[in-house]
Amino acid sequence: MFAAEIYMHRFLLSSPVRTLNPEEADWFYTPVYTTCDLTPNGLPLPFKSPRMMRSAIQLISSNWPYWNRTEGADHFFVVPHDFGACFHYQEEKAIERGILPLLQRATLVQTFGQQNHVCLKESSITIPPYAPPQKMQAHLIPERTPRSIFVYFRGLFYDVGNDPEGGYYARGARAAVWENFKDNPLFDISTEHPTTYYEDMQRAVFCLCPLGWAPWSPRLVEAVIFGCIPVIIADDIVLPFADAIPWEEIGVFVAEKDVPNLDTILTSIPSDLILRKQRLLANPSMKQAMLFPQPAQPGDAFHQVLNGLARKLPHDKSIYLKSGEKILNWTAGPVGDLKPW
Repeated sequence: MFAAEIYMHRFLLSSPVRTLNPEEADWFYTPVYTTCDLTPNGLPLPFKSPRMMRSAIQLISSNWPYWNRTEGADHFFVVPHDFGACFHYQEEKAIERGILPLLQRATLVQTFGQQNHVCLKESSITIPPYAPPQKMQAHLIPERTPRSIFVYFRGLFYDVGNDPEGGYYARGARAAVWENFKDNPLFDISTEHPTTYYEDMQRAVFCLCPLGWAPWSPRLVEAVIFGCIPVIIADDIVLPFADAIPWEEIGVFVAEKDVPNLDTILTSIPSDLILRKQRLLANPSMKQAMLFPQPAQPGDAFHQVLNGLARKLPHDKSIYLKSGEKILNWTAGPVGDLKPW
């Protein structure tokens, strides 16, 4: 789910919008692959990401003149960590860190989106997390299969390793789902991840998409692809590509504090409204916008990112610095971040 950076890089290498002449470029892209620094069991390790990112910026700023002209204001980076360029998976610590100072002028393309949050700049482009298109395609079942599951969820309710008390992970929302509905026959919820996971989503009316450590989750992509109405439980979430996907019309938004009333909220939605949401979800363009397919296709997530970048053009002349002018502070941030990569 953190692989968007790799696929974005591959797409741009062969994209017709790419130019090899830097003088005619509107944007500069630097692939850094910070999410490829993994723990031995394959989890992203964001703690060294600031050092990687600083080293990459040091490299491009010392080898070419283009970064220094604007200090990154015409550069974009893909940062698909939990809290984007704050580079931590725990919100408190991410807020404490803030966005890496050297990225303050750059445009960030990130999965993290939450209103009025230090880890989301106004200029950022929010994208869906990567979900494997071919794998999902291989698990499609006949469209007319009845949706016999009312509410579906598979995933953690508690993160015992990182949050033994249970109140911090998902701000307690997932724990509340489990405590209130584990015995409710309308709710098919479990920590087990069956081999029929994708098929089950296609048999469900509603798919829960609660926040985890961060508000976003791949379930949002999976729900849209499989026509399952996403029940979004993440206060103040900023959703991807709001201009291409009418989230209010296809989803159900439930405040974190209202999770104990989830059964009442969902059972009281009129059937004609459910059908309307399902019809909208069946629109292929909606699904396409959530995917990073290989090769790229019109209207997919790659093209939505390009649309987002195009909307920021032309760059204002004020982004170009005067000779000798400096805005960014290269020594700002925790001492550990300043070590070379």
